[in-house]
Amino acid sequence: MTHLSPTSEDTVTANRPPNKNGLMRGAAAAAVVVATFLIVIKAIAFAVSGSVAVLGSLVDSVLDAFASIINLFAIRHSLQPADAEHRFGHGKVEALAGLGQAAFISGSAAILLFESVSRFWRPVAVEAGGFAIGVIVVATVVTLGLVLFQRYVVQKTGSIAIRADSLHYRGDLLMNLSVILALVLSTQFGWGMVDPIFGIGIALYILWSAVQIFRIAYDQLMDRELPDQDREKIKRIALSQEGVLDMHDLRTRTSGLQLFVQMHLELDPELPLVEAHRISDDVERQILDAFPDAEVLIHQDPAGFEDPPSPLARS
Repeated sequence: MTHLSPTSEDTVTANRPPNKNGLMRGAAAAAVVVATFLIVIKAIAFAVSGSVAVLGSLVDSVLDAFASIINLFAIRHSLQPADAEHRFGHGKVEALAGLGQAAFISGSAAILLFESVSRFWRPVAVEAGGFAIGVIVVATVVTLGLVLFQRYVVQKTGSIAIRADSLHYRGDLLMNLSVILALVLSTQFGWGMVDPIFGIGIALYILWSAVQIFRIAYDQLMDRELPDQDREKIKRIALSQEGVLDMHDLRTRTSGLQLFVQMHLELDPELPLVEAHRISDDVERQILDAFPDAEVLIHQDPAGFEDPPSPLARS
């Protein structure tokens, strides 16, 4: 059985950008700052205009701020190294935070949906549409800048937390355009019913986002296997190594940024132990080249003598 050796850890470190943790923390902090700014200007726009579409956008920014604050603390905690009490690290903090986000977002979306529907019976005139439109345009430009920065960070780090947080803000770009359209139609063309209709659409979008966050968090907490294409890639790497006759019991899971890979390699039963260990180390090193954030655990079996694979294992 082989664990991450010092050589393997050196390989992981070499494949990680030196400022990876700093990029993740910076992106999380930037999201909190941007969300706070958007809350302030949208609250002013709603107070002046009374638009329920602007209210929907304001509610979404409040949710974004809440989610981003949670992500900020979750990322800081998840980046802490494994310790004596948490041998597999702290990566699942991100998933736990995601469940909390999903619950909070769902409740807020329900409140917005109720307010929007009630506007059909208690319509409120939209005022100062030009000012509100200007505010939303500013919000769109600021949000676009944040999304581009988050995309850069995800490309450099592969952070699931930043990718999930960016989901909110990418949706905000489309949402802001819908709010601008609702304001124009309400103030310039007198189509008052457009405002609550867009409010309902925004509420449904927020609920959909909550479902996506819940699914991501649930999959991590339940140790869902990697996608089939990644599992096949790991198999090809293992079976391409000279000396490996076969493999079975491949198991994978993720915890935050950390990937865990376990497998059994079938080797010639006449091989010396040192040679079997060398082959396993070579397989491990190649897997780390393809998945730099992986922790690989390999068990060597003599071909023809191994126990039958577990019925729960996918090989």
